[in-house]
Amino acid sequence: MVKIRRYLHMHPEVSFQEFKTAAYIAEFYHKLGVEAKTSVGGNGVVAVIKGDLPGKTIALRADFDALPIGDEKDVPYKSTVPGVAHACGHDGHTATLLVLAKVLHKHRSTLEGSVVFIHQHAEEYAPGGAVSMIEDGCLDGVDVIFGTHLWAGEPAGKIQYRVGPIMAAADRFQITINGKGGHGAQPHKTKDAVVIGSQLVMNLQQIVSRKIDPVHSAVVSVGSFVAENPFNVIADSAVLIGTVRTFDEEVRTLIEEEIERVVKASCALYDADYEYQFVRGYPAVVNHREETEQLAELASKVPGVQIVEESPMQMGGEDFAYYLQHVKGTFFFTGAKPAYSETAYPHHHPKFDIDEKAMLIAAKTLSLALLTYQSEHNAVAVEK
Repeated sequence: MVKIRRYLHMHPEVSFQEFKTAAYIAEFYHKLGVEAKTSVGGNGVVAVIKGDLPGKTIALRADFDALPIGDEKDVPYKSTVPGVAHACGHDGHTATLLVLAKVLHKHRSTLEGSVVFIHQHAEEYAPGGAVSMIEDGCLDGVDVIFGTHLWAGEPAGKIQYRVGPIMAAADRFQITINGKGGHGAQPHKTKDAVVIGSQLVMNLQQIVSRKIDPVHSAVVSVGSFVAENPFNVIADSAVLIGTVRTFDEEVRTLIEEEIERVVKASCALYDADYEYQFVRGYPAVVNHREETEQLAELASKVPGVQIVEESPMQMGGEDFAYYLQHVKGTFFFTGAKPAYSETAYPHHHPKFDIDEKAMLIAAKTLSLALLTYQSEHNAVAVEK
């Protein structure tokens, strides 16, 4: 696992450009003697290991794209690609799944049912790779799906689960304010886009605090405010770009509408025009109860797992959500805080890293989940 993970870490590829990574994954299965379907929904790779015994069809998923972020770690396996790094752990996800596939293939004579290994491209950039892979048939015949994310904020040996919403819907908005520029010494003759935009940023904060029921969680954040001009020129336009995070679809729709209402009112105050675009990203990741509760019960039995706890709802987005809209399953976090670091760097940070021992814990947790699911559901089938 370490060897694979470090190779991928040194050779990262960004979303929708993961051609060499996909070829590497396919070649791994080829050497195992397992057929791997490539170009699934784009750069996706899907392999199926069929057990010699009858049973259900279980899918496991790992993503393999990197981020357009420079690698600033001082380690032997540092990225060799300038401006690109595996700063979210997808290299570890891939290594985990590949080695688990190797082990299950070796024991296929005692394996019940089939295991579908979904290696997904482009998780980091909407519209993502999950939707296109599903449309291309990666879930055909699948009864249940399991997935995990190596979670650098928590120590290795901790498994976090949650029934229902665990990760948020991740949406994007862009607002362009069209005012009237002019000389900095004559503000009365302008419609200052910077002033309007500044007021708008503050007004947007009131959507969550005054329009959303406090029992619901939501985030409205402006991440970019651009109005470039010389020091003595009042801007005629400004562009604001931000993100919205929600767990409830009604809240999601309400915020989309409220943003435009606030933009319209703010611009009307200064007699300015605007353009508004709201782009829906991934929906919330919503885990199914039966599979999640079973995972939570089994996790404590996994060698190396010391803590099993309910996860708080995370505002990060994940397109694993789409799989769970089609089949039952669960998505959980596997602690992966680097042992050498007192303070873990967050996901998407230039110095992000993981405790590689977490990959083994993740693989064992996934394997126990799928083997137990097969055993229990086959027993039910026999009883019926």
